[in-house]
Amino acid sequence: MAVLGGDLIATPCQAPPRFRLIGQQIVSIGFGSQLVVVITGAFTGAVFAAQTYFKFSELGMGSATGPVMSLAMCRELGPVLTGLMVAGRVGAAMAAELGTMKVTEQIDALRSMGIRPVEYLVVPRVVGMLFSMPLLVAESIGFGILAAHFLMIHKFQVPSAWFDHQVLANTGLDDILIGMIKGLVFGGIIVLISCNEGLRTRDGAVGVGKSTTAAVVNSSLAILVSNLFLSFFLNYFFPLGSGGH
Repeated sequence: MAVLGGDLIATPCQAPPRFRLIGQQIVSIGFGSQLVVVITGAFTGAVFAAQTYFKFSELGMGSATGPVMSLAMCRELGPVLTGLMVAGRVGAAMAAELGTMKVTEQIDALRSMGIRPVEYLVVPRVVGMLFSMPLLVAESIGFGILAAHFLMIHKFQVPSAWFDHQVLANTGLDDILIGMIKGLVFGGIIVLISCNEGLRTRDGAVGVGKSTTAAVVNSSLAILVSNLFLSFFLNYFFPLGSGGH
């Protein structure tokens, strides 16, 4: 993967960007992943709010449900679950597509025509992923908070004005920025691992299946592991409760 990263860094100096291919990847990754991301975010926000309210209400802290849910969605649940869903949907597709091209010698054909495979196949996917992931994370966070708002107001009879005030008063721009940064990093992890697995595919159809599985599993594990270190690192610059409104 280090070799692939080096090729990606060198590519902008060697060839102009292929805007048509980049646009296709943005549509495929961003627009194509919206439904699964929205559903994941909405139901995660709703169930997290419900479980939090069940316990907090026993302790006389029901009013804290909104802020806790909002911070959890912005800083952790939104970016992590979006990353995992995109890894399963987009990462698998990238590895399978590039793997199929590799075993059918289409990548060798590109080289014979003087086209660099990394510049033609990988760079548009990287740009499309890095552009789409923060937006998908924002959608996941937004719909998670909206779903929790609907549930708390209509199911648990929490006053709407009170819930909204608590969420807005305790959720700052720093919290949203953390989610966007994590989304950007997770997007980079997904596309690099998936493209690397696809380009390393061998042994025909069996190898394509193995590369697809490896792309999803390795991307998911890398997201979970890196999230821990990112949380500590970002909390140093944007500490919880710093009030970056």
